[in-house]
This record gives sequence, structure tokens and C-alpha cells, in this order.
Amino acid sequence: MKADARSAGRFFDKPDPARPAVLLYGPDAMRIALKRQALVAKLVGPEGESEMRLSRMPASDLRNDAASLGDAMRAQGFFPGQRVVLLEDATDTAAKAIGQTLEDWAPGDAMLVVTAGQLGTGAKGLRKLFEAHPSAMAIAIYADPPKPEEIDAQLASAGLRDIEPDARADIHALGRALDPGDFAQLIEKIFLYAYGSGAAVSPSDVAAVAPASTEAALDDAVDMLAAGTAARIAPQMQRLVAQGATPVSLVLAAARYFRLLHAAATARGGPESALQGARPAMFGPRRARFMENLRGWRPDRLEAALLTLTDTDLALRSSRPIPAHALVERAFVRIAMLRKP
Repeated sequence: MKADARSAGRFFDKPDPARPAVLLYGPDAMRIALKRQALVAKLVGPEGESEMRLSRMPASDLRNDAASLGDAMRAQGFFPGQRVVLLEDATDTAAKAIGQTLEDWAPGDAMLVVTAGQLGTGAKGLRKLFEAHPSAMAIAIYADPPKPEEIDAQLASAGLRDIEPDARADIHALGRALDPGDFAQLIEKIFLYAYGSGAAVSPSDVAAVAPASTEAALDDAVDMLAAGTAARIAPQMQRLVAQGATPVSLVLAAARYFRLLHAAATARGGPESALQGARPAMFGPRRARFMENLRGWRPDRLEAALLTLTDTDLALRSSRPIPAHALVERAFVRIAMLRKP
């Protein structure tokens, strides 16, 4: 059967051992691996603790010995409990062997967990085989950002339950921005950082272990511009240029920041709805500074600032020889003076 989001969620929360097999497929190998790991842990326990009830098999082995899959499904272990056969990196060429295994499956056999990449909808393909089967499940794993309840479930599973509301909002923002593997590592870092403190996880805890980026560093400098501190712009630009920042990179960082300010100032759902899609994710002190800067700008003045940045960018990219640093500094001073008192 083809699983929708709701039935897939129920299955991952409480897998039904009466189902003979499940297919996890999609374009993102990391997301599939994380879902597979969580599913196997629900069925037989964490990997490494219940290896005697878990059999691994690369799908390429079926080319020379198709019957080996059925043998693994029917094999009886020394330890009682649910058994799982994990067939990894399957393609449509494995459909015939898997189809025979599903026909021969009987209660008491292992559950078959198949992982695959992107699959087509061919009549004899692997995806069609699972979707047409009355009790096996085909679950597509999409590269969509996780939902808030999924992030909360990850946090609870890691033992992180005492979290300040602002810190939870920061973690949700990072969950939407980071790759699944990086986000899983972040949760582990937060747990280790806060372990034994006896206090709720705070925004400063999240900021202390969150991954840094060059873009975030540039944005931190640009928010000085958004704060309207014209007198500090020239010294700050000199420091950034000494660190390797180019005039074009400064303008692009400023344009990105002011586009986000404009989106937040005009969003129907309020500033928070605009910040949900911010890249890099905005959280902690940076988020607080952004909201403070936002209160000092009207949409029309933000549009004027963006126009100035666009004109400056075009001038920098022209073939005419121009004093690039002086041009950017002048543009930034003009923008800073647009902020309302």
C-alpha cells in the first residue's frame, strides 16, 4: 500500500510487526538512513544492542543468489522477539526477488525493511510492487523541512524536555535550515552542553553549540548598518576588508539582510512567518537584534535602501574603473541615515 503522511507517521511511531515489509525511498540518502535507523530501533532496539535479531543484506547480493533473501526472512534466531532483514540500496532490478519473498512470507517471519533512492512508477518496478501489495508499505521520504512536532519528538527522544520557549524556537529554526544529519549532531551537542546543569536549555546554550557560517558573520556586521550607526560603518568596513571581505560580498550581505527586513515588515503573518525561511537560520541574540532593528524601519525606507544597494551592486559589476570601497561606504552611510530616529 502507498502510505500517506499520516499513516507513515503512525507506522514510524508504532510499527506493526504483522506487516511483512516496508520500502523507504526518496532522493535524500541521509533522511532515509535516519528514518531507517529509527524504525529498526523501534522494532529490535538500538543498533548494536540487538544485532542478533537484525540481518543486513546489500541488494546487489540478490543478483547472484535471489533465494538468500527468503532464507534470511525465515531464519530462526537464538533470541526471542521481532526479527528484521534490512535490504539496502535496492533498485528496480531487485523487484522480482522481493516479490517472491512477499508471496512466501508467513507470520513469524522477519519484517523486511528495504531502502532505495528515487524510484519510478514502472509496472514492474519496486515502488509499484509495494504500492500494490495489500499489507506491505511504500513510504516516500521527501526532502521537506521537518515539522515542529517532528523536531519536538527528536528532542524528547534525546532527553531534552526542559527547554525555554525562545530556545525551542531557535532549535526549530535550525531544524528547518540544517541537513538532517547536521541537525541530529546539533541535538546531541545541546544535550551534552546542557547535561548536569539542572537548568532549562536557554537560547545562549543553543547559540554556544550552533554551527557558525561566514554568511552569519557578515550579517552580524550588516545589522550595525540596519541599526543606523553611520559613524561606525567606516571602521567596521576596514576590519572586514582586512579579513578578506570584498565590496561585492558586503553589498550582497546587506541586500540579503534588508530583503529579510522588508519581508518581515510586510508579512501578513507577522515577522515570525518571514523568519521561518531565513538562511542561515536566525536565532538567539542575532534574532533579538534583528527584531530590534526591524522596529526602526518603515517599508518605504527599506525599499529605498534596497534600491540603493541594487544600484551599488550594478556599479561594482560594471567595467568602469571605480573606487569600490569608497562607493560601498558612501552607500552604507546613506542607508544608515534612512533609519527613522
